[in-house]
Amino acid sequence: MPSRSAERTGLYGGGAAAWREAAPEVELWLDYDPAVRELPGFALGRRTLTGPAQAEVTGLHRAGVRCLRLTEPVRLCADTSAASARALMLLREATGQGLAVLWQAVCPDGCAAQRRFHHLYPPEQLTGDGVQGVLADWRATYFPSKCVLRRGPGFVEVRDRRFGTLELFTIDEPGHLAQLEALSEGVEVDLLPDVVRRDFAEAGLIAEQAGRAWFLPMQVRRWPFPSLTV
Repeated sequence: MPSRSAERTGLYGGGAAAWREAAPEVELWLDYDPAVRELPGFALGRRTLTGPAQAEVTGLHRAGVRCLRLTEPVRLCADTSAASARALMLLREATGQGLAVLWQAVCPDGCAAQRRFHHLYPPEQLTGDGVQGVLADWRATYFPSKCVLRRGPGFVEVRDRRFGTLELFTIDEPGHLAQLEALSEGVEVDLLPDVVRRDFAEAGLIAEQAGRAWFLPMQVRRWPFPSLTV
C-alpha cells in the first residue's frame, strides 16, 4: 500500500465503447503567447484525440504544439461523463508536458474546493455551487509538478503538495505497482483489486468517474526550476 514519508452505461457509463467514443476535442496552437497565436500559421485547427492521453500529448508536443483549448466544459464531480474524465486525464498529461491549456471547469457539487485537481493547469472559468474563491485559490497556489510521480527500481514515489504541505507516498507493493499503467488511462472500477482501490483512494491518488478509476499524479517530464520546490 502507499506509505507516507455514476452509472455504468450510456453517457455516464464505464463501458469500453462509451469510453472510446468520449474522445476530447481540442483546438491547437504552436505558441503560448495569445498575441503570437493570432499570427498566420500558428493555429493548427481542431482535432479529436482518440488515443491514450499520454501518447496523444507526447505526439502533440513533438509536433510543436504548445497550447491547446478543450472545446467543451469539463465537469469535475464524481458523477461526470466519460468525456470529462478523459478530458481531465488529457489535462494531467498536458500539464506534465508543460503545455498551456485553455479550458472551462464546471462543479455543481462544490468538490473543486477540496483541491483534488489543483495540480492541473488552472481553468479560465469555474462555475458551480460553493466554488466562490476557488478559482482564485487554484491560480494563486498553482505551480508546475505540484503532484508528481517518479519511478525508481521496484517502486514509485509520489510527491504531493496539492493541500499545502508536502506529502510523500512510496508505492512498492507488486499488486499496486501492477495497476499503475492501467490507472494512467483509466481502468474500470470493478477490475481494480479492492485493496488497491482502497489504498489509493484513502491516499487521495485516484479519481473515480464514469465507472473508471484513474491516477491523479502526473509523471515528471519537464523538471521545474528550482526543483527543490517540488
